Amino acid sequence: MENDSTVDRAAAVEQLAALRDQRSALADHAVQPWWYDASLGLLVAAFVSSYATRDLRWVALALAVLGAGALGLVRVYRRRTGTWVSGLRPGATQAAVRAWMVFYAVVLAAGAAVEYLLEVRGAMVVAGIVIGVGLALVSRWWSRLYVAELRGAL
Repeated sequence: MENDSTVDRAAAVEQLAALRDQRSALADHAVQPWWYDASLGLLVAAFVSSYATRDLRWVALALAVLGAGALGLVRVYRRRTGTWVSGLRPGATQAAVRAWMVFYAVVLAAGAAVEYLLEVRGAMVVAGIVIGVGLALVSRWWSRLYVAELRGAL
């Protein structure tokens, strides 16, 4: 019997090593290129900025561009990595998601207040740019957290 448990233990060690290697390979592949984050930020910046036009047609067009662009980015990522990971997944990445939601809400509210309550034209463009840059940075942070989880560093 001990001989069987030794073989089982050795097989389990081999399987764990193979799993670690696969996770490491996925971690190497999972990080999107820098232009992915920049494109995502640009799409969101354009959408938020569209509110400065005060024209529902432009906002609707910007929303359509955002949707099409986001779908395009998902397709490119899937083609490049063979996988897709939800940004809302549980784990260490939740810190980045929470930070993004708070940042987005605060900047959007501030931009809307200045644009619509104080009647400062273009404030939503500034808010859109700030939100877009923030999203690009948070997207990169999220990726680093995810890769660290895959590598077992967290």
